[in-house]
Order: sequence, then C-alpha cells, then structure tokens
Amino acid sequence: MCHSPKNCSLLKNLIKKLKLLLNITQLDEFIIKKFLTTFFFGLTIFIIIIVIFDISEKLDNFLKADATLQEIVVNYYLNFILFYVSVLSPLVIFIAVIFFTAKMANNTEIVPILSSGVSYLRFLYPYFITGAFLAIVSFIANAYIIPPSTRNKLEFEHKYIDTKYEFKGQNKHFKLDHTSYAYIQSYNIKENSGYKFSLEKFKGDSLYYKLIANRIAWDTLKHEWKLENYTIRYTNGLKERMEAGNELHMKLNLSPRDFEKQDDDRGSMTLTQLNKQIKLEELRGTGNVSRYEMDRWRIITTPVSIFILVVIAVTLSSKKVRGGVGLPLGIGIGCSFAYIILMQFAVIFSTKGGLPTYIAAWVPHIVFGSLALYLYKIAPK
Repeated sequence: MCHSPKNCSLLKNLIKKLKLLLNITQLDEFIIKKFLTTFFFGLTIFIIIIVIFDISEKLDNFLKADATLQEIVVNYYLNFILFYVSVLSPLVIFIAVIFFTAKMANNTEIVPILSSGVSYLRFLYPYFITGAFLAIVSFIANAYIIPPSTRNKLEFEHKYIDTKYEFKGQNKHFKLDHTSYAYIQSYNIKENSGYKFSLEKFKGDSLYYKLIANRIAWDTLKHEWKLENYTIRYTNGLKERMEAGNELHMKLNLSPRDFEKQDDDRGSMTLTQLNKQIKLEELRGTGNVSRYEMDRWRIITTPVSIFILVVIAVTLSSKKVRGGVGLPLGIGIGCSFAYIILMQFAVIFSTKGGLPTYIAAWVPHIVFGSLALYLYKIAPK
C-alpha cells in the first residue's frame, strides 16, 4: 500500500512504463496474476503444513530445551520457513502452472486465445516473464540470502535439538597453503579446543619453521587461535633457534568448521563463500571439492530449472482432456519427481563416482530441457 499520493503516482507510472517496455497486454496481465497468486497460495499452504508437522515432531525438544519463544520463532522457524521456501519453490512453481493452466484449458479459455491468431510462443510470453522474475529472485535468494539463514537454523538445531557437530576422526592433517601444513591429534567441538597441534612451514623441500603446542583453542571474539605451552623451532641451514612460551595467539587458514560434521550443511554457504571454499579445498586436497562445486552449480542451475519446469507444465496442461485438472497434475507431479531423482543421482555420481561436477550438474537439465522442447513442438497450436 502506498504511503502518499505522490508515491502511488510514481509507482503507477513505473508499472505503466514497465508494461509498455515489456509489451504486456491484458491477457498477459491476467496470466501473470494467475501465476503469481496460485504460486504464493500453494507455497503458503505447503509451508503451513510443513511447519505444523515440524512443531508436532519437535515440541518435546522445545519443552526440554531452555530456548525462549523468541529464539524458537525468530532463530529457528523464520529461518526454517526461508529454507523450505528455497527448496520447494521450483516444485510449487511447476504445480501452480499446471493447476491454473489446466483449469483455463478445462474452462475452454485457451482455445479461443490461440484461435484468435495468438501464436503458441506468444501465449507462453507471460509465463516466461513471470518465470524470469521468479528465477532472478531465486538466484539472489539462494546465492546470498538463504545460506546465512540456513546456517542460523543449523546452529539452533545443534544447540537445542540435535547433538553438537561431530569431529571427523583423529590425527587430522591439513594443508593450509602452498608452504604450510598443520596436524592435530584430537579436537573437542563443544569446547572448540584441540590437543597435540603442530604447524610446519617449508621453503621448497626444506623445513624452516616448526611449531608444537600441547593445546589449541579458538577465540570466538578475536577469531584467532590461542596456543598453549608451545615451542617453535626455526631452521636456517645448519643454524637453529628455539622459542618457547605459555601462550601464543595466531591467525591460521583453519577454523572450527573444518572439524565439524558438514554432511547437513547443504545450502549454508553463499556463492562468494562457496567460491572461496572450493579454492581452499583444492589447495588442501581434501576430496570435498565436488560437494561444494555441486552446491555452487545448484545455485546457478536452479533458475534454469524454473524455466524448464514452466515450459513442461504449460505444454502438459494447455490441452483440454477428460478428467479435468487431475490428469495433467498427476503427470506433472510424476515428471517433477523424476527430475528431482535424476538431480539426486547426478549429485551421487559426482561426489561418489568421480563424474565431473559440470556434467553432473547439467545432465538433468539437458534431459528435461530436451523433453520441454519436444513437448513444445507437439503441443496443440
């Protein structure tokens, strides 16, 4: 709602110019409104159902935990809703398009449109505009808004619902950069501290710096490591120098997250963070690169999948069939689940089978993009 007549006038002029720029007719406006209202209504229904089931499942945890109502609502459920909006949006877009387009076809509204001389491609134009808008919003949200929200949700779950992150084994080695290597014998996630830590630095093949500390702890305020009971050995050819002390503060290319169980942190890193993490994993040679690359490709390809799903949905439901909305809706849901399953198989083949991530990421979209093109060609025009 506008707060002043001047703002209302500016908004109306902006909308009018946008309509002229995009050549939006009354028919286009009708389809766009149907698309958006059905999508947001469907998404709201799905989210309400998921929240109700989640509350019933976690009610005992909330009662046992010392979390306040504000923490539960703001820190968990607000982020929970944003997470599932991101996950469900492509599927709900698909179902929404099938539902209202099949309803239009069942009411014999599409045949007169195409019979009046409007080409099938022009009929798809408002779907493309709305799909483009939702694809842009989806990309921005998945790349920069949803990940911090997902991280907050995970932090709440690990604090009040699930057990804390687990340490992935003992005696871990890390490559911090091209010349530095670290080792830690054990690490306690709850205390953010580890024992028997060493850091080695090389010049070529020669070791010139070695640090050993009995204990290492993460300073959450300064975001650096505190080393206790340490010794440092400097080597320069045949010359050596020793240094020892009780406490040393140091910044390392290492964080507590490197010791966390990260199997459930999908979608918790922004696109910028993913790019940095991929470079870091490539440097360390940990074998986790494909997992982060697939997460990056997911952000990039989700807008593409929205367009593909929109085309499939329209072509499946724009023809009037016996049974009304039910038949195209059932076929559409089957196609969408096949799409999701193929994407999951692609992730498995990439992370476990060694398939290059760019191939694994694009194969499902190429397959269903080809299906969308085929359905467009055979659609009644």
